[in-house]
Amino acid sequence: MLLKHGGSLNAAVKRWGIAREHWLDLSTGINPHGWPVPKIPAAIWQRLPEADDGLAALVRQQLLLPQAAGCELLAGSQAAIMNLPRLRPRCRVGVPRIGYQEHAWQWQQAGHTIVWLDNALFSAEAAEETTWLKQLDVLIWINPNNPTGQRVPTQRLLQWLQCLQQRNGWLIVDEAFIDATPEHSLCPQADATGLLILRSLGKFYGLAGVRAGAIVGDPAILAELPSLLGPWTLSGPSRYLMARALSDQRWQQQMRQLLAKDSQRLRQLLQQHGHSVLGGCALFQTIHCPQPQHLADALAAQGILVRQFGQQQLVRFGLPANTSDWQRLAKALADYSAN
Repeated sequence: MLLKHGGSLNAAVKRWGIAREHWLDLSTGINPHGWPVPKIPAAIWQRLPEADDGLAALVRQQLLLPQAAGCELLAGSQAAIMNLPRLRPRCRVGVPRIGYQEHAWQWQQAGHTIVWLDNALFSAEAAEETTWLKQLDVLIWINPNNPTGQRVPTQRLLQWLQCLQQRNGWLIVDEAFIDATPEHSLCPQADATGLLILRSLGKFYGLAGVRAGAIVGDPAILAELPSLLGPWTLSGPSRYLMARALSDQRWQQQMRQLLAKDSQRLRQLLQQHGHSVLGGCALFQTIHCPQPQHLADALAAQGILVRQFGQQQLVRFGLPANTSDWQRLAKALADYSAN
């Protein structure tokens, strides 16, 4: 069994009878202004990937990793999510009730006990209350959270880590959406015992199809990963593109400014049409919605795909790419609010 995710455009085409090229896909939270992919030299396709190509050093530099931190490159953060549960004996794993569900699913499949944590525990108001941590061996947090956009400050995360360290526990932080605000990353503290951080090119760089990422953190834990991942976990073309995307500092700076502006524009557009915005980040905004399926279907009937979370009564909107897409979304939201 596989969990459902955003981006299931083929299924939407089949259900709604709207040709693929006529869809506006806002379901994924992937940057619609992706890093411009160059031509890949033929030699890259013809050779096996080589681990001594300098990419690991570049990743360490880009993420501001301390010298003692471990760093493993892999085929997207999903590869780490699937294999980390195999590195511990069965234990109690805390996962936010609202968040990226692959984490809980993979730990549960490996036989661990999932402790569902209400997202209110991660709020500023609950910062001093940490008794819930004492029942956990592993704590997983998505920072910023997907789909709520909730972010826990670095200092509080480190305090939680100190509590977990007393029991040889782990703190796993999924930073899939952190690249637009790198100042909030835990990577500069990645040499801490029991800390593991997931990073990926998929969201900010708009390169989800490349399947390239890294896990950084406690070197003693990460030393066990290669035997599970096997050789050539990251393809040659992926390594080539990852190196160039991470080196493009000018594009990164310009994109952070653009995404901040567009995210605020999206928030205002949703509020303008009567929707209560729960939260978001640079790449998406999420609303409270009493009838999420009804809203998602109404938009889909007009060829606009969003991500609805029925149990939590939430709908997540990614960023439109251009003026036409913004106008199209605005009209669809106006039509829905008028009915």
